[in-house]
Amino acid sequence: MASSPLHPALPMLARLANAHPDLAPRRFGRLSACDGGLLEVSGLQVPIGTQCRIAHRRGDLAAEVIGFRNGRSLMMLLGDPVLLRPGAKVCPEGRPGMVPVGEAFLGRAVDGEGKPIDGGPPLAHTAQWPAGGVRTGALDRSPVRLPFETGVRALDALTTFGVGQRIGIMAGSGVGKSVLLDMVAHGAQAEIVIVGLIGERAREVSDFVERHMTGARRAHSAVIAVPADHAPNLRIRGAMMATALAEYFRAQGRRVLLIMDSLTRVAHAGREIALLLGEPGAARGYPPSALATITKLVERAGNSAASSGSVTGLYTVLADGDNQDDPVVDTARSILDGHIVLSRELAQRGHYPAIDIPASLSRVMNDITSPEHQALARQFRALIAAYESNRDLVLMGAYRQGADPQLDRAIAMHDGLSAFLMQEARSLVPMADAIGQLATLLGG
Repeated sequence: MASSPLHPALPMLARLANAHPDLAPRRFGRLSACDGGLLEVSGLQVPIGTQCRIAHRRGDLAAEVIGFRNGRSLMMLLGDPVLLRPGAKVCPEGRPGMVPVGEAFLGRAVDGEGKPIDGGPPLAHTAQWPAGGVRTGALDRSPVRLPFETGVRALDALTTFGVGQRIGIMAGSGVGKSVLLDMVAHGAQAEIVIVGLIGERAREVSDFVERHMTGARRAHSAVIAVPADHAPNLRIRGAMMATALAEYFRAQGRRVLLIMDSLTRVAHAGREIALLLGEPGAARGYPPSALATITKLVERAGNSAASSGSVTGLYTVLADGDNQDDPVVDTARSILDGHIVLSRELAQRGHYPAIDIPASLSRVMNDITSPEHQALARQFRALIAAYESNRDLVLMGAYRQGADPQLDRAIAMHDGLSAFLMQEARSLVPMADAIGQLATLLGG
């Protein structure tokens, strides 16, 4: 066997030769209480974030330590509590606070524990990365200086993104967030694309994997999916794993696009855990730790001065009831470097993508675009805002032409402005073409 360099057993033997088994005595505890998904384990003192296995007659259940109280460890199941019994044996496993990362994740779809969900073989990952990220100094984040091309005409021309920017897509349910994400994921210019589908419908997960994990782009993409019916701590772990994987590739000097759908589901999971631990609700029922989870995730994206790599973050935020003052929306808007607002009114008119240009903003656009481009974008925004604010008067015939020259021009150009903003889901427009079409439209 040793004489055959292509023998399939050799890679496994090589990994076993380099392994360092833990020969220390195995510690374990006993399950002493189960209250609404919160487990209390006695006799096991392990750090917060440790994953454990609970033995029962039909196999093992996974749990994660989320706190401790009166000498007992508090855990939350990563599955269904059915068949749990008092006194069940609980054993810790893995390294606390670490998640698996590596090249093996590229081209694969996994769950929040790093296990494949695409029907492929188990992942042979060897690297570990802190689930909470590697904290660096504020000056290690180099500024955003390069434009990030998305292939979406309205975004590239009017709210230009930058490499290393953190952007939020904010809208109510059913307005087109997922479709816009698909367009960006399909047209983005990035070396690595990491997609975290957190708390979404299982059907959307399978549809996304089927659309994007094919062809040449598959080798540069990874999907971490935790549907809505999974435990809240597993949803948060999935978001942390997706961000950790992006950080790992950034540390290698690579340009990464991190797509997170959605931050709101992460906040909901944090709220469930915080309320279970007895933390009082603050902003409309959200405990402070739930909203802090959003800040910790978003701040991990950006440019790295040490490695010259970058993580461009694109996050969706669900506005409950289309309320743009929702605590999650407000928190995300305050920490992100830009936000794209989708309008239900535009979607109901058949205007896709339904981007509300006057309400959308890229905070780095002035640093990465030319003065001529900025002037054209401001002019376009002014025309759209003038028409939308007076739309009812125009439709009723109450506006008299000549009263406002700006509005007169907006009315005359309305069809052209709307056509510029609309784009088929499968079509891509290069950034140079988008800026040229904007200049032609406005006569610049």
